[in-house]
Amino acid sequence: MRMIDPAVSLLIVLLIGIVAGLIFDRVARPRWFSREVASETRGMVTLSLIGIAGAFIGFHLAILILFPTGGALVPFLGAMIGAVLALVGWRYVR
Repeated sequence: MRMIDPAVSLLIVLLIGIVAGLIFDRVARPRWFSREVASETRGMVTLSLIGIAGAFIGFHLAILILFPTGGALVPFLGAMIGAVLALVGWRYVR
């Protein structure tokens, strides 16, 4: 099994989190009153940061739990799942 360069892994995880946040912003639109009061840009940045945080958590948990048995793509799948779970959790807490 070939290891991926840590700098490339960092960039991929950042990209996964940002893309997940932007997609979530478009798919799960805020309520009418929230759209009128809040700034559109601020919401996109916040969701991107939440997506990045979830991607990092999911990436590292996948490495800790599944890396010995999984392939090189398993941590990135964990990053995707972590980003989605963090964004959904943020939506329900907020």
